[in-house]
Amino acid sequence: MKYCHECGTALIDKELEHEGIVPYCPNCQDYRFPMYNVAVSMIIINEENQKILLVKQYGKDYFRLVAGYVNRTETLEHAAVRELKEETGMTAERIEFNRTRFFEPSNTLMCNFTVFVKDDHELNPNYEIDSCEWFSFDDARNNIDPKILAGIFLNAYLDGVQ
Repeated sequence: MKYCHECGTALIDKELEHEGIVPYCPNCQDYRFPMYNVAVSMIIINEENQKILLVKQYGKDYFRLVAGYVNRTETLEHAAVRELKEETGMTAERIEFNRTRFFEPSNTLMCNFTVFVKDDHELNPNYEIDSCEWFSFDDARNNIDPKILAGIFLNAYLDGVQ
C-alpha cells in the first residue's frame, strides 16, 4: 500500500510502538495497516451421487472451484452460501470450513469450504460460468491442475489433510 485509502496522500514509513515500521499518512495523521482482499472458494459436493462440481470461467480452458469475494460486513459462511446460489443457482444443505491460504497474485486470503448440496436439480449456472461438470472424486482430482490454488484445496480435502 503506497497511498492512504482515506485521502490518497503518499504514505511514509513510521515507527509504531510494539508494531515496528508501519505505513503512516502524514495528512490524516494515522497509521495505515496493510489491507488485503478476502474470498471464499467451495468444493461443491452433490450428496445424492457423491460427485464434485468443477467449473470453467473467464474463457479459461481449465477447471476450477466456484469462488468469490467476501463483501464488507459479510461472514465467510454467508459469502460461501451466497456465491454458491449466485453462480450455480443451488442451495447449500450444509457447509464445512477446510482451510485458508494467501494468494499473492491478487493479494487475497482465500478461505476454502466444502459445500454440500442435496442434488443437482437446482443447477442453473449464471453468466460467470462458461461451463461446469460433475466429477467423481477421482475424476475431479484428475481434471484440476494440482498447482493452482483450487487444485491445492481440492487435493488437500480429498487426501483428508486438516
